[in-house]
This record gives sequence, C-alpha cells and structure tokens, in this order.
Amino acid sequence: MLRAFSHTNGRCAFHQAKCWHHRKSVLAIRREDVNAWERRAPLAPKHVKELTQMGYKVLVQPSNRRAIHEKDYVKAGGIIQEDISEASLIVGVKRPPEDKLIPKKNYAFFSHTIKAQEANMPLLDEILRQEIRLFDYEKMVDHKGMRVVAFGKWAGVAGMINILHGLGLRFLALGHHTPFMHIGMAHNYRNSSQAVQAVRDAGYEISLGLMPKSVGPLTFVFTGTGNVSKGAQEMFNALPCEFVEPHELKEVSRSGDLKKVYGTVLSRHHHLVRKRDGLYDPADYDKHPELYTSRFNTDIAPYTTCLINGIYWEQHTPRLLSRQDAQKLLVPVKSAAGPTEGCPELPHKLLAICDISADTGGSIEFMTECTTIDSPFCMYDADQHIIHDSVEGSGILMCSIDNLPAQLPIEATEYFGDLLFPYIEEMLLSEGSEPLESQNYSSVVRDAVIASNGSLTAKYEYIQKLRESREYAQSLKMGNKKRVLLLGSGYVSGPVLEYLTRDSNIDITVASVMKEQLEQLTKKYSNVTSVHMDVIKHEEKLSTLVKKHDLVISLLPYSAHPLVAKKCIDNKVNLVTASYLTPAMKELQESVEAAGITVISEMGLDPGLDHMLAMECIDKAKEVGATIINIPAGGALLDSVTPMDFFPGLNLEGFPNRDSTKYAEPYGIQNAHTLLRGTLRYKGYSKTMGGFVKLGLINPDPYPLLSSTTPPLTWKELMCKLVGIKPPAEYHVLKEAVFSKLEKDKSQLEAVEWLGLLGDEPVPAADSIVGALAKHMEMKLPFGTGERDMIVMRNEIGLRHPSGHLEDKFIDLVVYGDNKGYSAMAKTVGYPTAIAAKMVLDGEIDAKGMVIPLTKNVYGPILERVRAEGIVYSTHSVIKQ
Repeated sequence: MLRAFSHTNGRCAFHQAKCWHHRKSVLAIRREDVNAWERRAPLAPKHVKELTQMGYKVLVQPSNRRAIHEKDYVKAGGIIQEDISEASLIVGVKRPPEDKLIPKKNYAFFSHTIKAQEANMPLLDEILRQEIRLFDYEKMVDHKGMRVVAFGKWAGVAGMINILHGLGLRFLALGHHTPFMHIGMAHNYRNSSQAVQAVRDAGYEISLGLMPKSVGPLTFVFTGTGNVSKGAQEMFNALPCEFVEPHELKEVSRSGDLKKVYGTVLSRHHHLVRKRDGLYDPADYDKHPELYTSRFNTDIAPYTTCLINGIYWEQHTPRLLSRQDAQKLLVPVKSAAGPTEGCPELPHKLLAICDISADTGGSIEFMTECTTIDSPFCMYDADQHIIHDSVEGSGILMCSIDNLPAQLPIEATEYFGDLLFPYIEEMLLSEGSEPLESQNYSSVVRDAVIASNGSLTAKYEYIQKLRESREYAQSLKMGNKKRVLLLGSGYVSGPVLEYLTRDSNIDITVASVMKEQLEQLTKKYSNVTSVHMDVIKHEEKLSTLVKKHDLVISLLPYSAHPLVAKKCIDNKVNLVTASYLTPAMKELQESVEAAGITVISEMGLDPGLDHMLAMECIDKAKEVGATIINIPAGGALLDSVTPMDFFPGLNLEGFPNRDSTKYAEPYGIQNAHTLLRGTLRYKGYSKTMGGFVKLGLINPDPYPLLSSTTPPLTWKELMCKLVGIKPPAEYHVLKEAVFSKLEKDKSQLEAVEWLGLLGDEPVPAADSIVGALAKHMEMKLPFGTGERDMIVMRNEIGLRHPSGHLEDKFIDLVVYGDNKGYSAMAKTVGYPTAIAAKMVLDGEIDAKGMVIPLTKNVYGPILERVRAEGIVYSTHSVIKQ
C-alpha cells in the first residue's frame, strides 16, 4: 500500500494511493477489562462509520459493560467479534492484561509507563518481549508540548459534580443541610445535561438565600488553565457564581454574598515566587523550578472552601500543600459572634479538595492514595496523619478518583474519539512487525511510540534508567527499612497497622485468606502490601515470606502459632503474638534460644494488659517491702460464677479463667494465699455457655462434616446428630430432645432457639463445631446502629505492709469502642501488640527466648504508651488496720 500525507494546522490529512492487494487494514476496539467502572471506548460509532466508509474493517470485542451498545457499532459497520488477532492496530482506553497481548501488533492506550510506574513495568516488559509497537495517548502532543488526545475536559466535569455531591455530605456531617444535598455523583446522571440541571437547581436554592448563614461565603479555587480546569469551571458556572482575582479571595471569603458562590482560577504567577527575592520569572522558573516556592498555603488556602486541583507535579517543583500546611489550615476558626446551638460554625475554612490530577504524593503531598468511584471520598486528618473512609470526623474531605471520565462514558468516548480520529489512519496503515524507521508517521504519532520491535524508542530509553535508579534507591532504602510480616487481617489488624505505619521506615506485608479485608487495608495504608494466601495450607510460601522480614506478628488463632514459630526459628526471625504461651509453644523454648530470636506471647488484653497491670502493682508493692497475700478466689470455671457489683450500672458476673496458680511463680508471689484470674461477662452468659457445653457446641475437635468440601448441613440436622435423634425430625421432637439434654433448663433452651440453632439455616463451613458456632454468632450478633463494645478489667490485690497493716489495691481499666473506628477489643489487643513489635524492632526488647510481659523493662514502656492511645486505667486503695 502506498501512502503519503501532508500537515494542516498541526494535524495530518492523508492523500492515498490505495493498493489493497489481498486484504484491507483492520482496526480492533478491545474490551476494557481492568476496572469494573471502565465503560468508555476510544472510538464511538460515528468514528467507526467513517472508517468503514473509507474501506477499513473494524472489529469490536463484545462487552456488556461498554456504555455504548453493540448494536450502535454494528449499525455503523463494525463487526462484533471476540477474536481480534487479524487487526494491525488494536485500540483501547486502559491497559490490557499481559496475558491478552498479541505479539507484533500495534497497540494504542494509556499505558502509564512514562514515569516508569512500578505497577506497570511488568506490562512494559511483556510489550517488549512480544515486540509490540505501543502508542501512548498521553504522549501525543503538539509542537508546544500540549496534549492533543485526552479526556481532560470530562475529568473536570465529573470531578466538579462529585465534589459538589461530597460537599453536601460533608456539610450534613457538620450539621448543615445545603442545596448540594440534591446533587448526586456524576455517574448517577444519564449525561452531563442532566447533571447541569441538578447543579442549576441547587444554584437556584442558593440564589434564594437557602445556604445556612453560619457556613459563610463559599469559595472555590481552580488550579491550572487546561482542559481539566475548564471542564470543572464549565460545571461550576451552572451555580450562581462570581469569579474574582486570587487577591480578592480573602475579602469575599469573609464578607461575600451568601446568595452566590465565588471562584478563582489560579495560575503560576499568582502563588509561585523565587525564594531569594519573592519575584516570579516564568522563563527562570521553567529552567530552575527548585529555586521557587509556593505561597498558596498562606495567600490562597486560608480563604478557600474547596480546592479543585488540575495540575500535575513534577520532581523539584514546589507543592501546593504539604502535611504541615494542612495542620495549620485545620486550626479551628472562631468568629466574634460565637456558635449557636443547632447552627454550628465550620471547624475551619478549607473543607474539601478534589484532586482531579489524581497525582499521588504530588502537588497535594498528603494525597497518598486515590479514591474510587465505589468509595469516592475519604477524610485526611492532618494531626494524626491518617486517612479514613468517611465524610465525618476531623479533617479535609478528599476526592481523588483516577478514572473520572468513566462516570460520563458516552460523552467522554465521543469527545476523545474526535481528538484521536485524525491520527488513527496513519497508525492503522502500518504493521507492528515492520521497522519503526520505515514508518512515515507525523511527529504527533511518532513521538507517542514508547516501544517498537522489542526495544524502547530513543525518546523513551530513559524509562529503563528510571527503573534502575528507582530499584537502586529502593535497595538502599530497604537497607535502612525494617520489614514486618503481619499474619491475619481481622479487626485487631487495624490498630496494629495504624500504629506501625506511623514510622515511614517500616514496611509491612499483610498475609491473609480474607481478600476483601486485604484490599481495604492496602487501600488505607500506603506502606502496606498484601499477600492473599492461606498461611496454614501453604507452609513453603509462609517460610519464604518469613525469610524476607525482620519480624512477624501473628494474629492467627493460637493453634497456628507453633507452625509460625517454627518458620521463624528456621529463618531466625523474631515473632510477636497476643495469645497465650501454650504448652506447644513452650516446647520450642530451646529452639528459640538456639536460633537467637525473641518470641513474645501474651501481648494483648487478656492475656497481656492484665499481666502488666498486675506486675506493675506487685513490683511497686515489693519496692516498699509489702507482701502479696491475696488475689481473690473464685472456683471451677463456668460452675463457679460470682456476681460482680463493683461497676455501677452493669449487671456483671465473673468466673475463673483457666488455671491461675501457674502464674504465682512468674508473678513472683509464691506466698500468696489465693490467686485467681477470671473473666467478666454480663449476667446469664455463663449459664448460656453452659448449655452450649451440654449440647456439644463448644467442641474444638475437627468435625469433617462441616468442611467446605462436603454437602452443607443445616443447624437442625447438626443438632439432631448432637442429641442423638435421626434426622429429619419434627421441630417439636428436636426441641424436646434438646430440652432434655439441657436438663430442662428453660433459659438455656430459649438461647438456643433465639440463635436459630433448631432451624433450617445452613451451618457455616468450619473445621470444628465451635468454629461454626462462632461464625454463626458473629452473623447473629452484629453491633446495631450507634452500638459499640466495652472492655472492663479489674485487678484486686491484697497487700501486707511491713508495718502490719493491710491494703486492698484496686486497678480498673475501662475502654470503649469507637462508633466508626476501632472496637475496644481491637484497641486493647492491637496497640499493645504493635508497641511490643516496635520495641523489638528498635532494640528496646532484646531478650532472647520466650518472653511474656512480666518484667518492668517490658511492661513499663507499654503501659505508658497505651495511655497515649486512650487506654487508661485508674487505681485506688482501701487500707485496713
């Protein structure tokens, strides 16, 4: 085929002498399959129609997810076909999976490889291996370096809609109903016209003066002057708005008209100044951006309600906002009038940031992770330097979705296709297997070729150097970093990760069988990576993981700890657990010492904080010469329940917790007359558990019939087996048999019925009956709205002083869970565990062998540090003569 082209206004117009020979050139539109929300395509039916009229064949991979229906592509002349191997050019929006690549083809998509992005380097390696020619839309630029193919406008439009919706939610959380509550997320609208109407409706209410007066005038700052910013401003203009100059922002933010909103567009000269003289020189800045700083944090941000950021950050250029800036901006604003009940003031001026650039760690330093269309908002708490998924609490509302145009997929597709179409033909008329040098591409297309014929093109050879330098930096960094392996991703893992990730020199790997929990944790914490695996079933993989880390924290069931400990011994890696130091673990004492490692157990609440509080009291008593004579007695577990009335308002009972006498020697109180460690529960708990024991429901032994590989049992069928009657049995027959097994105890039968254990609900798959019961009760007994858990712990210690008088020492620990945060149990287990782990990493705990927190050098720092996490205890004494 012969072809030639000329340039007109920067774009190429083809003049062709077509020699079709045996076939036409074929283009394929691939199916988007990386993200569930990706409903766009690179070309719309109108573009397909034009191509087919020009004589080209267009294949379209079938996809029910694509927003534009297949019949529209068929009507335009496209062919719906799974196999696209005959195409010379395959176009998409986002990257294809590596295993879907076809060798020696032309591909065009957003590859996100030009900054040597680590996540996409495997894709680039595969492109090079398969000798694919890659055109990257992001690098299709004109002679001024401006992108000519982009979705930018629609990112701005969708981002603006989203943040107005988010502001409605944030204002409501702060106590204000506003017109923004009637604006939805961008994808809730069929098209942008519907969204504009919703914004206009909200604007009409604002113009009527329906914004709460106590929120003050609202100000919106748009950074950048490109298509992203223009798209956002286009939607903003549907509100009753007035644009002002940046220097006027301070005045309108204080005394502006509440019947309108204010906007300002920020360019470089508004906030960038040279460090040495406070001036801005655009030519000098382009050459030496590192010599400049931004005054955005002092001149603009204090008067901004919502920042819409559309600029990307380059290394060595000033950031708009740092974490320290955010801390200053979140200082509460107080007016002279003062707040009125029911009409609260805003906690601070800057309420929200919509980072449309989605440039993590970029111009907004604390935007360290993108949000998603599924979970579009998070709150950044600058004081704690944590991000939490909510619109409530302290901080700045953040929205940083990296695929915003996918929310308005039809218009975005048509817009993008219009920009891409002028360049399609020249890409289509070449074969990926042909040498790049033989292609007569325009500069726009040629400069967008990242890879061809198995190599990076000359313009992009720097990517390999970037990779090498990053990997070298990472190796140096990892030399100083400490690596922690966390096994388990349940409730307790949250406080453990929150505490340890405060130290940027700790990298954490979380291994768990719970995939959804892993995804939530890695999304929340930037220096955490996840491994989806069943630790128990994959011992070799566990051993490999352990070997790569400096310390292991096991939050697995106690029965798994000996296996984990053996892997730690083999690889000479320290271990911390919150569970009891069981006989199986004690058997490893010599091996642990021989390996020269530290294995810490009993580092949670019970066991854990109970030891520490007791030992602190005991050691202080010994320092003044007192003798421990009594730690109050109980009896034989569930059969020896004692009412506990020391906490007013709570109807509690207590019962002994395992064999307490074994702690006499570790506590150093062999002369004590009585020693009891017990458990507190609400009254009636012990009796209910006693009923479960009678029925065999607390049996921890393996029960193969409950395996996930066997046909499911119902609770009714299981109970028939446990009480010895043949299933299926009539309900009243089973109930009577259970009642007899419970020795005619009506309250125990009532508990069994309430939990549905006589019904047809399937028994959860588990290794044991007690495991299945635990899963069932977890589903039956979730916290209701506004409910939270509470931990109550009391230590009572009887002392005899050298003077002969007696003292009863009472140590009370009461901890409440947070409604939308960590439970009390998670905090009281997680934080001590994390603190102990940090102490091992920092060398504060250096004893080798099996360690439990009974010595002052261990329990002292932990008790001091848990107080900083809100775990506070009180003490009082009663002196007897």
